[in-house]
Amino acid sequence: MAVAHLPACLQCGTVARRPGVAVCGRCGLPFGAPPRDDVPLPSCPVCYRTADPDGLIPSPLAPARRIPVVAHVHEHDRAPVGDDEWLESLREGDRVRIGRWRAPFDLVRRYLVTGVVDAGRSRAARHDAVVTAMTQLARWGAGASVLGDEPEWAEARAAVADVMERYHHRG
Repeated sequence: MAVAHLPACLQCGTVARRPGVAVCGRCGLPFGAPPRDDVPLPSCPVCYRTADPDGLIPSPLAPARRIPVVAHVHEHDRAPVGDDEWLESLREGDRVRIGRWRAPFDLVRRYLVTGVVDAGRSRAARHDAVVTAMTQLARWGAGASVLGDEPEWAEARAAVADVMERYHHRG
């Protein structure tokens, strides 16, 4: 039976192991019950969107339809957020090469999908030319003239802007 047809927990996103199971084995809530307020809701690992307070998330194929996170992830097969196959070709271990720079792969992919640069608490360790370029692109856009600009930053911004264009236009 397809995962999309099994009941999913609205609290944690876990799918029932088989038809007929009434309670989530991970968090203990009955399938279909509204999520508790004191526990974080599940997020989509493809587009990073977190479920709304009712535990549902808009469908990537029909945004007016609200579905559990598991079904949402399944629908990304037909509605990808970008060209992940091409992006994987730039990957070197847990990093990605953009031009002559390297940056954390997960951080770059999250930025390409959401447009938000968030390196977390370890930002200082990860703050290199690519992350600086992403931050500047998010703040000022691709065609901005930055006062006191460093040539390397401008070159990195151009490289990241090219990757963004290619990723979102799959071709």
